Amino acid sequence: MVVCVLYPRFELLAALGNRRALLSEPAALAPEAGREQIVGEVSAPAEAFGVVRGMRLGEAMSRCPGLRLVPPDPEGVRSLWNTVLDRLEAIGAQVESDRAGAAYFESAGLRGLHGGDLAGVLAAGRRALGPGARFGAAPCRFAAHAAALQVRPRRGRHSYVVEESGLRDFLAPLPVSLLRNRFELEALPGLLEQLGIRTLGEVAGLSARVVAERFGHPGLLALDLARGRDTALEPRRPPEPVVERLDLPEAASGQQLERALELLVARLLSRRERRGRALRALAVSARFVAGGTWRTTITLRNASADTQRIQLAVGPKLAELPAPAESLALEVEAFGPPAQDQGRLLDEAAAIRRFRLGEAVRQARQAAGSEAALKILEVDTDSRIPERRAVLAPFPDASAP
Repeated sequence: MVVCVLYPRFELLAALGNRRALLSEPAALAPEAGREQIVGEVSAPAEAFGVVRGMRLGEAMSRCPGLRLVPPDPEGVRSLWNTVLDRLEAIGAQVESDRAGAAYFESAGLRGLHGGDLAGVLAAGRRALGPGARFGAAPCRFAAHAAALQVRPRRGRHSYVVEESGLRDFLAPLPVSLLRNRFELEALPGLLEQLGIRTLGEVAGLSARVVAERFGHPGLLALDLARGRDTALEPRRPPEPVVERLDLPEAASGQQLERALELLVARLLSRRERRGRALRALAVSARFVAGGTWRTTITLRNASADTQRIQLAVGPKLAELPAPAESLALEVEAFGPPAQDQGRLLDEAAAIRRFRLGEAVRQARQAAGSEAALKILEVDTDSRIPERRAVLAPFPDASAP
């Protein structure tokens, strides 16, 4: 059985923080800066006006003129959701999650650890997460999510289990709008409703040949989901949190942001957790002065530990900042293979010099700590405040490529 852990409106709750009273009003997550102009998760009063996630901002405002837009907080959402996933993994679950607010794991391998049955696994999950989570269990991921949506905590019911024998009957009366939970099917429910197909049971009764001709691969996937078939889970690999954050002076822009990025890259490459590995993917994030956060991910074409290459790849993303930021952060999303020194193949003398210099830096850090070898980095030479003119940055490991 697949277990779904569901937190409705998780991203909206994370963005609201202490302002959860707004949930009693029509509210929705505003579009992320520089992204497509569609609203995010919405409150229940906004849904009563017909506003749904993924709707165009103009249409949402026309349906609900009093709609309150909440600045998104992708950094806060990611941090809170990683905490939830860590707690699930602490009970032994191998978790898959492609969207904050919904996580899935197989219960078969956990029954021996928690009472020998599914009820024990669900009870362990509730103890780990507290009363706010909803649990659904079914033979496949899609049905487990649909089961979790049937939970009503106010009525004292925190879990819903669908057995294999009753799976088709459970899915048949459900609306086709549930298909929007899969990224690749977000546009399909609207087309089905235009054709008069309202329930999953009606979808399941269609011919596979007709569906393939009309909708292609998305239609066949929807047909499988409506009939209770889904793909296998792909559990995540727990991340290695390697992140550096830097507070910015007011109205930092242009060369100041470039210098801040250079400092962050130098600090990141000098972290002990890197263990000589190259970087494959990084994420740049910022916290805005006026509230809210921004985050974007960069995947390097070739894994590298070269400072200049990383700056050339990440630097253009800083131009996408939509508002003044009070802090900037750089995080490793994925590591590559160990960085190899190929300099000797081109210039043996220069490579030997870099190797010796890097060895000296490592020995100094081992003897006196990570702050033993620093360099002066000019940030804002025209500033009247001495502390803003230059900062100390970790001296790069000269043996790295």
